[in-house]
Amino acid sequence: MTAAPSPFCTPCEVLDTAALDIAQLAHACAQPTGWVVQRVQEEVLHIDGDSGQGDSEWRFSSRTLLRARRIAHLETAYDADPQLAALAADLMEEVQTLRRLLHERGQERR
Repeated sequence: MTAAPSPFCTPCEVLDTAALDIAQLAHACAQPTGWVVQRVQEEVLHIDGDSGQGDSEWRFSSRTLLRARRIAHLETAYDADPQLAALAADLMEEVQTLRRLLHERGQERR
């Protein structure tokens, strides 16, 4: 029996363009659109700065998609509060950044 892939270890390419609308983001996270709206209102997820005011005009980057999937997984798997899940996602992103910097500096010394 194989487990479902974890959003923590899934390799992906992060694109800088804001391409996903609210329905696409919700579908990619296996959540209803109301979940996305609530997380934006709670400032757990952020819309692209160029998006319109209405939720039908919101656009999300692939970086936000990765963050949203992590948060959704933490909330579901561990029954985590959205704010706690967001904090854990922040820490995961910080660790990933620090590891990348260490790797880059290790390459420079060689």
